[in-house]
Amino acid sequence: MRVLHFFKTYYPDSFGGVERTIHAISKGSLAHGIQPEVLSLSSDPSSNTLEFDYHMAYKAKLDFEFASTGFSRHVISKFFELSAKADLIHYHFPWPFMDLVHLIARPQKPTIVTYHSDIVKQKTLSYLYRPLMHRFFSSIDRIVVTSPNYLASSEVLKKYRHNTEIIPIGLNASDYPRASEELKEKWRLRFPRPFFLFVGVLRYYKGLHTLIEASKHVDADILVVGEGPMEAELKTRVIKSGLTNLHFLGGVNDIDKAALLDLCTAFVFPSHLRSEAYGLSLVEAAMFGKPMISCEIGTGTSFVNVHNVTGLVTNPNDSSDFATAMNVMLHDKELVKRFGANAYSRFRSELSADLMVERYCHLYRELKRFRSAGKRGI
Repeated sequence: MRVLHFFKTYYPDSFGGVERTIHAISKGSLAHGIQPEVLSLSSDPSSNTLEFDYHMAYKAKLDFEFASTGFSRHVISKFFELSAKADLIHYHFPWPFMDLVHLIARPQKPTIVTYHSDIVKQKTLSYLYRPLMHRFFSSIDRIVVTSPNYLASSEVLKKYRHNTEIIPIGLNASDYPRASEELKEKWRLRFPRPFFLFVGVLRYYKGLHTLIEASKHVDADILVVGEGPMEAELKTRVIKSGLTNLHFLGGVNDIDKAALLDLCTAFVFPSHLRSEAYGLSLVEAAMFGKPMISCEIGTGTSFVNVHNVTGLVTNPNDSSDFATAMNVMLHDKELVKRFGANAYSRFRSELSADLMVERYCHLYRELKRFRSAGKRGI
């Protein structure tokens, strides 16, 4: 069985949360007898079309971008070519141009779309886009949502609940290295006090302003791993506040990240907007058996981090509430131990890549069987 994944970006041009999910599904589905291919856009398609972990990552020429949406004339013909060979098309939303390509091509194959996120930032343009979006969703055999929390809170998905299935995003622990004691000792010497850890791209919706304010009231170090467009502004804010316990580490390699995850008291994730649809960094923390502190924003973050089970969930944009949660973790070692054990247990039972891939492969085969019988959906 051949499955074509279609999204605006993919490795090696970009490898964020959606791309990592596509990779995990593609890599894992090979063991189920499914041959995946991925089609995306690139400013340098000839160099960036390559084989990646035993599947092809095809590229079409990116013509231009507008409102975070890539456009390409070439991708239409490339989609016709690759979809003709595929048994099933797997779309990844949001990408408005993808909807248009689908409606132009009208592939006579089973189709699913993974609904990764609402369109949050481009609110004005989203009103103009809605008719196209609803035509797209109405023509898809099955919509996959990544958490029950997101399904319950998304205005867009209310119309399609009869045609949705929940498949949480999972990660594969074997893809992550484990740090040596020597490396962990290096980090202990650098940060000997208890510390909290944040990992992520420094974007507008990550809520790091809340973390900065909260750190004023926490007698521990806070390590921020990652780079991004908000970096300079956030560093300036820390300097003006006179804070000495919040440290920007920039990007670190996987083995150092593993060491920091092993050593941190808890993982902090203060994202305050629905643009944070799931939070793969939280899944990583659960994989390492770490308690978490996140905010209630009605998305998958509160599916991964269950309040008073795997960690604490606070009000968004509330630095006082966030600081209180951090201090609880800092002073209650038994609670930290219990939350961490629960987080690891939840990772194994709900958030592993194997389980995610198994669910997708079952859905692929069911959709193909129903389409062969002349039916749509399940």
